[in-house]
Amino acid sequence: MELRIALAQVNSAVGDLDANSSAVRAVTARAVAAGADVVLLPEMVLTGYPVEDLALRGSFQRAAAARLQTLAAELAADGLGATAVVLGSLGTARAERPTNVAAVLRGGAVEAVYTKHHLPNYGVFDEYRIFAPGDPDDVVVVEAGGHRLGVAICEDIWVDGGPVAAMADDGLDALLVLNGSPYEFGKGAVRRRLTRDRARQLGCPVLYVNLVGGQDDLVFDGHSFVVDAAGDLVAASPGFVEDLLLVALPGDGAAPTTPAGYALPPERSDIAQMYEAIVLGLRDYVRKNGFEKVVLGLSGGIDSALVAAVAADAIGGENVVGISMPSRYSSDHSRDDAADLARRIGADYRVRPIGPMVEAFLAEMDITGVAEENLQARVRAVVLMAVSNSEGPLLLATGNKSELAVGYSTVYGDAAGGYAPLKDVLKTHVWELARWRNEAAAAAGEEPPIPWSSIEKAPSAELRPDQKDSDSLPDYDLLDNVLEGYVERSLGREELLDSGFDPETVELVLRLVDRAEWKRRQYPLGPKVTAVAFGRDRRLPVTNRWRERL
Repeated sequence: MELRIALAQVNSAVGDLDANSSAVRAVTARAVAAGADVVLLPEMVLTGYPVEDLALRGSFQRAAAARLQTLAAELAADGLGATAVVLGSLGTARAERPTNVAAVLRGGAVEAVYTKHHLPNYGVFDEYRIFAPGDPDDVVVVEAGGHRLGVAICEDIWVDGGPVAAMADDGLDALLVLNGSPYEFGKGAVRRRLTRDRARQLGCPVLYVNLVGGQDDLVFDGHSFVVDAAGDLVAASPGFVEDLLLVALPGDGAAPTTPAGYALPPERSDIAQMYEAIVLGLRDYVRKNGFEKVVLGLSGGIDSALVAAVAADAIGGENVVGISMPSRYSSDHSRDDAADLARRIGADYRVRPIGPMVEAFLAEMDITGVAEENLQARVRAVVLMAVSNSEGPLLLATGNKSELAVGYSTVYGDAAGGYAPLKDVLKTHVWELARWRNEAAAAAGEEPPIPWSSIEKAPSAELRPDQKDSDSLPDYDLLDNVLEGYVERSLGREELLDSGFDPETVELVLRLVDRAEWKRRQYPLGPKVTAVAFGRDRRLPVTNRWRERL
C-alpha cells in the first residue's frame, strides 16, 4: 500500500508556542489536502530552536508540554486526527533537565515520544548542558498504512551507534529525521553524504526535514530532502524558504516517488546560498524582534553598499534609511556612489555632514592622529543612534569578518549597531557577494543594486587624507588566507609558516587578531555563515598572555 509523507519545512520563532502551533496546523491541513498520510516537521518546531536556557525554566517546560497536548486535540478538531504528525518539541525533565523530543500526534493525543540521544556539544551547540539524553535502546517506530517508520533527531544520525544502530534490524520502510541544522558555507554536501550512508546502513529511504529561518546569529537553511535506500537523491526542497515536499513510499522496498510534474530545484552556487542566508538572517531578526525598518551609514564603500542591498532584499528598499555623513576627508566619488546606491534600491536617503560636530569636539579637546580618526567614526555613530532612537529603525553595523578579526574598527563608532549582516563574511567574500548580486540582477533584466565603482575602487575608511586599508593591513587576498588558517582552522604560527606565508605577515596578523578579542566581544550579533564564526564558535579569553611562537 502506498504511503504519502509530507516534509514540512517551516519557520518557527523561539518561545512563540501559539504561533508555532498555528503554523503546524496550517501546514498539516495543506499536506493532507495534497494527499499526505504522514506529516514530518523539524526539530523543536513547536518551541523554536535553539531555546538555550529558556528550556531550563519550569514555566516554559510546563507551557510547552500543555501546548503539545492542546495541539494534538486541535489537529483532531480540524479533521486531521487520522494523520500521523511527527514534530519536534521540548520534553519532560529527566535528572532535572528537559529533553529534546520528537512527538507523534494522532487521534487527538500524543501517541509516542522519541527522545534525542546524541546531544551535540561543539561549535554553536550546547545541548549537553541543557538537555538530558534519551536511552539509545528506546527507539520509536511509527506504524502507518502498513509501513514501519523509524524516528531520529538530527545529531542521532551524525554519530555512529545509538538509536540508528539499534533500528538496523527493525525492518524499517523509512527513517524520518527531524533537524535543526544551521547553515554553513558548503554544508549541504556533507549532509547529503551522511544521509546516504545512513540509508545504506539501514537499507531504507531516509527523509530529512530541516528548519528554515533566522534565530539571532543562526540561520537555518531548510534544504530538506529524501534519499532512497541506495542513498540517491529522490526529492528536495529549495533553501531559505518555507516549503512542503510530498513523496510516496510504494511499499515492497520500492524507491520513494514524487508527484507528477515535480522537478528537483536547481542547484545554487555556494556564494548565492551565502547571500540568501544573510538576507534571511537579517529579515527574521528584524521581523521576529518587532522592527519595521533599518538604518545604516552609507559611505560609498563596498561594505555599506552590500549591507544596504541585503537590507533592501530582506525588507524592501523603502524600509532602509541610508545616511551619508561626509567629513572633509570624504571623496566626491564616495558621496556620489552613496547617493547612487540609495537611488538604485529606493532607500530613504539623507545627508548629514559631520564636519561641524567634529570641529566642536576638537575645539574642546586636544586630540590628533588615531584619536581624531576615531572621533569621526564615533560622531557618525551618534548620528545613526539618534535616528534609531527617535524613529525606531534597527541600526546595522557594516563591518566584515576580516576587519573584525584584526580590530580594524572603532568601538562605539562603526562597530555600533544592533545587528551586523557581514560579521561572518571575509572581505574577499564581500566582493564576491556584491558581484554575484549585481550579476543576478543583470541576468534578470534589472538594474544592479550596487554601483560598480563601489566594488572596483580600493577600500578606504576615509578618516585621513588619501587613506587606504592597505596602509595598515596586508592585501585582503593575503589577509583572508591567513585568517582562514588561524581563525577557521586553528593553525598556529609554525603551521602557518609551513603553509608558505611569510613571517612578517604572519606576525602582524596574529598580533592584530590576538589584541582584538575585547573588541569582538562588544560587536553586535550577525548571521553565522562559515564553519567558525566569532562568538558561538570561537571563544577565547580576553585576558590572555599566550602568544604564538616557534
